[in-house]
Amino acid sequence: MNDIILLKVGEIILKGLNRRRFEQKLLGNIRWRLSRLGKYRVYILQSTVYVEGDEGADMDLAFEELQKVFGVVAISRAAACEKDKDAIAKLAIEYLRGDMLRAKSFKVESRRSDKSFPMTSVELSQYVGGELSDAYPDIEVDVHEPELVVHIEVRDLAAYVHAAPVPGAGGMPVGSNGVAISLLSGGIDSPVSTWMIARRGVRPIPVHFFSFPYTSEQAKEKVIELARLLTPWCGKMRMEVVPFTHIQEEIRDKCPEEYFTLIMRRFMMRIAERIALDNGAKAIVTGENLGQVASQTMEAMASTQAVLHLPVLQPLIGMDKSEIIAQARKIGTFETSILPYEDCCTVFTPRHPRTHPTVAEVEEAESALDVETLVNEALAGLERIAIDYEESL
Repeated sequence: MNDIILLKVGEIILKGLNRRRFEQKLLGNIRWRLSRLGKYRVYILQSTVYVEGDEGADMDLAFEELQKVFGVVAISRAAACEKDKDAIAKLAIEYLRGDMLRAKSFKVESRRSDKSFPMTSVELSQYVGGELSDAYPDIEVDVHEPELVVHIEVRDLAAYVHAAPVPGAGGMPVGSNGVAISLLSGGIDSPVSTWMIARRGVRPIPVHFFSFPYTSEQAKEKVIELARLLTPWCGKMRMEVVPFTHIQEEIRDKCPEEYFTLIMRRFMMRIAERIALDNGAKAIVTGENLGQVASQTMEAMASTQAVLHLPVLQPLIGMDKSEIIAQARKIGTFETSILPYEDCCTVFTPRHPRTHPTVAEVEEAESALDVETLVNEALAGLERIAIDYEESL
């Protein structure tokens, strides 16, 4: 029996003349994802991606892995046969035996994209439904609320039979919408924002600011682990670790306390933009959430972003904390994020932070610092860590 995986694409179908480019990016991502599992044939026809495994290929593991590929909205395990009504009925009876025996009711839905097939979709559904009823007389037909929907697709190359598809990851293929720097801390928010921007087709380059000895090596390892947990969705990445201790000490020693966090974030933005320009990235991604903390008021964010020329993308800006936590649990980062290792954002936290500053006020508070020298010093000490998807298998 010809076991195959069918993947339905999402927004790609709306891309008009650019559609081919998005499809090729998706196929490349799928092939890369499957390359570690065995040999598979991957191709796309009529907005559906087909994955066929060579002899011995693990289709169960492939099916599980493909649920994390952005750009796919639904995935089905299917079997193929010739485009003949009796062959289709026989395949449905045999291939879906387990599904039929577990169900109390069923119906058949057919889709006939090959218009040369001699039966209409309704006629094919009725015929196969009758054959299934004869083969499984204890299971009733229910066209309104069935436990099992048997799907039949008559396409260009063959006919396909499958049960209900499972949801895919949705979004756009990673890399189809460019590259961005994603600020990655050890908290709950930034891994979710990195995941969300990757889901929109952006290839993230994670950047982490490390303040040893005020933050520990365990804190750094925690962030590396968060990046690893994201690779099944985002693909392999290279994380840039920025030594941030001297900058924070200079801020502590020379700037008014109420501006510590704002000035610190301005330095993060400057450094992130420099890294972006060196890597062809077109935006900075943050995990900011409006009003969540003192540095995330509109005035505070305006003062920190005033140093940038690149746009700042904030996927979480309107989400509730409970929604962010739920998403962190879903993508598997929450339990690591809550490990008790602090990051640089907790170093020298002001007792009474300024929440509604003007840009001029923050610039005045920052004027005691040699900004360019501090930025260049941090960039000279960059540590680059390869985060490979293979390590997370």
